[in-house]
Amino acid sequence: MTVRSFGFLMFPDFEELDLVGPWEMATMWRALAGGPRCLAVAAQPGVIRCAKGLGVVADHGFDDCPALDYLLVPGGAGTRVAMQDGPTLEFLRRQAAGARAVLSVCTGSIVLAAAGLLDGRAATTHWKAIPRLRAYPAVTLREERWVRDGTIWTSAGVSAGIDLLLAFIAAEDGEEAASAAQAGAEYYPDGRIYRSATRRPEAPSYVGDLT
Repeated sequence: MTVRSFGFLMFPDFEELDLVGPWEMATMWRALAGGPRCLAVAAQPGVIRCAKGLGVVADHGFDDCPALDYLLVPGGAGTRVAMQDGPTLEFLRRQAAGARAVLSVCTGSIVLAAAGLLDGRAATTHWKAIPRLRAYPAVTLREERWVRDGTIWTSAGVSAGIDLLLAFIAAEDGEEAASAAQAGAEYYPDGRIYRSATRRPEAPSYVGDLT
């Protein structure tokens, strides 16, 4: 049986939880329900410094990265550079051409849009980045926790990537696989909303259903 591969793209100043949250779910999927092996990929192998200071290590560079079944792009401050970086965009296009699915968290969707991978598709992003995604007229913006449009999956900001991955696992391998990952990570949000930040006019519309 062929082992599937799930690549997690890293670049300087990506938001830690955008990648680490989905990585946790994906590696639980691997350990508990036969999911794909997970690979950390960057332009070059080695240490990458994240937006909040955490240092992480890329296993592969663009040149030696194998063909991926799945690829996830995180968001964060570093997307403003990544979305203009030719080798990064070319890597995304090349891998997306043969991948079963491409996913993004937070402003990772802006990088996908810059690569042309969201043309004619619906997508979401972090609520602060909604104007940035609207700058791509070929993309239909949806203010939702996560959005699937064919083989492209996008999520809102930071913690939303965990929910994205669980939904993705369920779609790929069934709800029992997603349940195993969820239980292994003990991810059971209590739904509590703290104070008034989510009631601001600029908050995404899906939050209104939670308050």
